[in-house]
Amino acid sequence: SNLFPMSKQKLWSINLLLLALTSIFIFVASQMSTPEKKDYDWEPTENVPQIVKSVDLNKAFSFCEEALPMDNFDVRERLDRELTVNTYWHSSTILSIKSTVRYFPMMDKILTEEGVPTDLKYIAVAESALRNAVSPAGAKGIWQFMKGTGTDYGLEISDEVDERYHFEKSTRAAAKYLKSLHQRFGSWANATAAYNMGGGNMSKHLREQESESYFELNLNEETSRYYFRLVAIKQIMENPREFGFYLDREDYYPALDNYRTEEISESVESWGAFAKERGTNYRMLKVYNPWLIDNKLTNRSGKTYEIRIPK
Repeated sequence: SNLFPMSKQKLWSINLLLLALTSIFIFVASQMSTPEKKDYDWEPTENVPQIVKSVDLNKAFSFCEEALPMDNFDVRERLDRELTVNTYWHSSTILSIKSTVRYFPMMDKILTEEGVPTDLKYIAVAESALRNAVSPAGAKGIWQFMKGTGTDYGLEISDEVDERYHFEKSTRAAAKYLKSLHQRFGSWANATAAYNMGGGNMSKHLREQESESYFELNLNEETSRYYFRLVAIKQIMENPREFGFYLDREDYYPALDNYRTEEISESVESWGAFAKERGTNYRMLKVYNPWLIDNKLTNRSGKTYEIRIPK
């Protein structure tokens, strides 16, 4: 009479043993078939829509053919900050990339003609995001010239004409200015810092801190970050897809090259009427000639100006 209960007990024991063996087999198989993942190797989920990774610093970096001392931890960390900020500052960075087709070919040509490195065009990106900006201090244009410096380097600045907004002329002036700073301070790292903070301030800090190198100077935060920002911008704009920026050819802003030139050596009472008489409008005239900052031109000296008339 005790045989049946014992058989039932044995059956339950066997079932439990088989269940345990099956669980162990499934666990071992899953570990063998799925490679071990690092703590950052995962896919976006519904609640986390993107993966944010650190930028790669394990390579050589240079600016104007001058190598950065990447064996210095302070240099690495300062560059890391600017690469990270500009990589994940999506709207500003992608808009600057879109403007490169419009402005970089012209800049490369002028910088080469003036005998300075074409990497210097990235200063215009850092200063104005390739736009005719105005700073709180009064610096204006794509290269952010102050009035005194702009005048010193041949730009006309008046109530009606401001050539800090003239792309070609301001780029040539910037090239000449940067060349003089390089001759004065001996390296492009020093020269770009001086462009940001002024030559007098740069000389003062080099003298007071008994140093000859930008990398050794303890400066205000803006200038301390400035050179590294240029290096970061260069890296991203030369290799946008490596930093997650994917643009097709049609995404870039086209060059403003569909125009004819008319020479004006007399006064113009109304640029609106001037534009209308030539088959365009006031807005387009200003887009092609942003250095005309008033609605008229009082040209008492009879100076000749080249006005671009969009077709």
